[in-house]
Amino acid sequence: MSDSLGNILITGAAGFIGFHLTKRLCSVGYNVIGIDNLNDYYDVQLKKDRLSILQESEKFQFHKIDLNDVDGLKNIFEETKFDTVINLAAQAGVRYSLENPKAYLDANVNGFVNLIENCRYFNSGHLIFASSSSVYGANTNMPFSTHNNVDHPISLYAATKKSNELIAHTYAALFNIPTTGLRFFTAYGPYGRPDMAYFLFTKAILEGKSIDVFNNGKMLRDFTYVEDIVEGITRLIKFPAKPNPDWSSQDPDPSSSFAPYKIYNIGNNNPVELAYFIETIEKCLNKKAIKNYLPIQKGDVPRTYANVDDLIADVGYKPNTSLEYGIGQFVDWYKKYYKI
Repeated sequence: MSDSLGNILITGAAGFIGFHLTKRLCSVGYNVIGIDNLNDYYDVQLKKDRLSILQESEKFQFHKIDLNDVDGLKNIFEETKFDTVINLAAQAGVRYSLENPKAYLDANVNGFVNLIENCRYFNSGHLIFASSSSVYGANTNMPFSTHNNVDHPISLYAATKKSNELIAHTYAALFNIPTTGLRFFTAYGPYGRPDMAYFLFTKAILEGKSIDVFNNGKMLRDFTYVEDIVEGITRLIKFPAKPNPDWSSQDPDPSSSFAPYKIYNIGNNNPVELAYFIETIEKCLNKKAIKNYLPIQKGDVPRTYANVDDLIADVGYKPNTSLEYGIGQFVDWYKKYYKI
């Protein structure tokens, strides 16, 4: 690979956020090795189409591999010295975790341990990993702050993400690996995941089918445009976690540590009611939805709202893309991609 800002490993590179992040990092001059197992949790063709765009860049190399392929993963670390490792590979989805819990333990817990073991063994610099706003669980103290306790998850997905934070802290403490955890808040945008609400809504409205509106549309979500998440991650690459000199074992701050460990929220800091979110999609499509109102589902939280003060303080960035712009971008992509 040619001269670059450094070598970065991105797991889940064919995924939604992985695709957008890889594209950005290659464009600004990083060499990116991307890995993905291309599983069939959703349309594999969409993942392949994302990959074909990424493979247009000479800065990108791809390996089809699962995080539980111990030898294959080790080979990748042996071949390239990484300055930064970004873990976005995960079994996603709160609702699916009720149906297939084992998939979450395999990908999100075992896979994460395999990855961080290689980071330790090959001394690969800064580890950035995706956590989730779902870790806030039963917490109702708004806006959600990384300085709050998150010991009451209400889905297995959330529990596996919380376990990533705990494992990362352990490795930061024992082996001095700088680890940065990012709690993403409801990401959306072009090339998104087909199992996400905005994608399902758009498809159903265009096909004249009804949409399921949980919690009677009263759910509040801090919808975050994918490029805002990418911007946050890109800035944080240059700010590896450091020990917090003010951290106290008497009054422990969950977001930092005596070890090189830090947790950030990346969210829009502006919760929107699900009903308004649907209205915005309707306006962009110029078509009304047929709504099937339902109670809140098991594992779902009624509200999410990100406090992003630490992100602003440390890297001078606050996600700010408006819902109207973001949904407009998604709808334009959707029509083009599906030739509507």
